[in-house]
Amino acid sequence: MKRRNFLALAATAGLVAAACDPGPGSRWGLGGRPGPGFEEDTGPGAEPGAGDTGSGTTVGVRGDAEELAGLQNPLMVPPLIDPEPGPDGVRRFELTAQAGRSRLLPGRTTPTWGFNGDVLGPTIRVRRGDVVQVAVTNALDETTDVHWHGMRLPAAVAGGPHRPIASGETWTERWIVDQPATTAWYHPYPLGRTAGHAGRGLAGMLVVDDYTRRRGLPSAYGVDDIPLILQDARLAPDGSLAGEARLGAGGAGGGEGGFVLVNGTAGPFLDVISERVRFRVVNGSGTRVFDLAFGDGRPFHVVGNDAGLLAASVEVSRVSVAPGERVELVAAFLHGETVLLRDLGGPPDPGQGGAALLKIVVAPRLTASRPVPRRPAVGLLPIEVPPGARVRRFRPDGRGSGNTDLTRIDLVVPAAATEVWEIDNPGDAGTFHLQGATFQVLDVAGDPAPPHAQGYKDTVYLPARAAVRLAVRFGGLADPGAPYLYHFRTLGSAGAGTTGQFVIVQPGEEARTPRTLPPRDTPDDLQ
Repeated sequence: MKRRNFLALAATAGLVAAACDPGPGSRWGLGGRPGPGFEEDTGPGAEPGAGDTGSGTTVGVRGDAEELAGLQNPLMVPPLIDPEPGPDGVRRFELTAQAGRSRLLPGRTTPTWGFNGDVLGPTIRVRRGDVVQVAVTNALDETTDVHWHGMRLPAAVAGGPHRPIASGETWTERWIVDQPATTAWYHPYPLGRTAGHAGRGLAGMLVVDDYTRRRGLPSAYGVDDIPLILQDARLAPDGSLAGEARLGAGGAGGGEGGFVLVNGTAGPFLDVISERVRFRVVNGSGTRVFDLAFGDGRPFHVVGNDAGLLAASVEVSRVSVAPGERVELVAAFLHGETVLLRDLGGPPDPGQGGAALLKIVVAPRLTASRPVPRRPAVGLLPIEVPPGARVRRFRPDGRGSGNTDLTRIDLVVPAAATEVWEIDNPGDAGTFHLQGATFQVLDVAGDPAPPHAQGYKDTVYLPARAAVRLAVRFGGLADPGAPYLYHFRTLGSAGAGTTGQFVIVQPGEEARTPRTLPPRDTPDDLQ
């Protein structure tokens, strides 16, 4: 594998590549270092970085006034829903999937879908230990569903294609939140239609809080704790969505869209009034990998990824996020400056297709922020693979969702098991998502994961023609009649992928577990 491609591919497995050239002996080309040492001596009061001339300046622009002029729309921050518990102690949330219209291009509107609005959905905030009830009403003209991507739930309430919501129907589920602080998200997962539904705008963020909220990370939603849902889009001249190239669905026939939306906003800017800002980033596109960096190359912290906060914060200067992945960043700003958040252009063509994503306008006077904690998550232990653990090997075929049978059980896993999953990707780059478990990346193309990639994850980038090994820890809730899904998706095509199913059973019950499920009633428009 060419060195240039290898470094880029390693980065997008949830790993972070440095903007500068790696020094001798570096096999990853990574500029990250643990947060300790950055915590005390870097921040708004530190020496400005390259291209940073202090207050009242514009940095990271490299003389491109056209980019600045194009970023003139206020960033839409999705509303936060965080209800108080009812008399029975239950926090209740209501979502309605509905059609709307959004202004994505100047002077015209585009038909879109959203939850409780025209496009995207509100941010749901819950806390570990909460009892929550979510009612999802489908006000669309066709069947949809909701997948709680990143939530650790019993399979029977996890939603997705096993629980379609017909037009006019309301689906209500209740569960106890039992997981660490996490940036999750929700979106439809109808097999063969995911790009079309999430791509029209049906997506939102779901934030789980726990004790780590007291450890000093920015947490004022919409002020210094900012959600960023990144999607690409291509529109027809009349403003309509161009064929299959819907929001986040990639271009027609696959590939990138024509421009990028941040929280459904084209050409956005954000006013910042705090010394440090936490960005919760979700890649909600279908095929595009975002390689994020600030225009002046300033360092920032990675403090969390898909399934929770990291054991140690890590300083980097760029981070790649593949479709479905999440990453939490904390960046420091100087009063009066203007900074660009950029996409440098991710694999499979690093450095190509980059774009200015967000203009950050920093106020003349800033609210003080606490230093980034050295250890965002205390007590986070690596997933230990016991001797003799089962090793499962996968070779995605990319045949598409047509090979998926929702009555077929592909794997049976004992409750609370730890396994090694080896994914040998023979073709184009792609992603892998696993429900009902969390994993840590052991290695990519034979090289170990660096510190900033050692957090818990549920989605991982698969480099082209390379292998990824994962240490997988499954949940302890056994239910042989309710399957979880695992999904391989090829980035080169908006629809190509392979979906499998597994059930979790009590240890010793694997051989007696049926490998088929009874057929379920299917809404007419899905038959």
